[in-house]
Amino acid sequence: MERSAVDNELQEILAAAKDVAIRFKKLTGKPLGITGEIAEFTAAKLLDLKLAGARQAGYDATDLAGRKVQIKGRCLPERPGAGQRLGSIRLDYEWDSVLLVLLDERFEVIEMWEAERPAVERAILAPGSKARNERGALAVTKFKSIGTKVWPVNKH
Repeated sequence: MERSAVDNELQEILAAAKDVAIRFKKLTGKPLGITGEIAEFTAAKLLDLKLAGARQAGYDATDLAGRKVQIKGRCLPERPGAGQRLGSIRLDYEWDSVLLVLLDERFEVIEMWEAERPAVERAILAPGSKARNERGALAVTKFKSIGTKVWPVNKH
């Protein structure tokens, strides 16, 4: 199948998955668990990343320079409270940076932030938080403070 046809079919599937996830949450109050996949595919499309194979340990995509990028998606409620965290970031795997894809309640990208490995390691290993130190779970606000906004790009 031609690449553009595959891309179109993937976009249709993701749109349908988003609709199902939104309906599921309305009915049950629980998330369906597709945030990660939507974040990965959307980031790959918007930032020209090449997705790694399924279950690749440590990273989800590579950029044009061949750098390994771990992608974390977070769906934020309309009024996000304190304590919003990324999923676990494992320091024992190979990766060069972490990309945080923030989505709204309809799974549309709000913004994307990227932090390089040294900054992420320093933040995770800093004394203080059990969630951060033991599980590698950074707060969204902390991640944004060590990262750089990569989408949308400000045109100043």
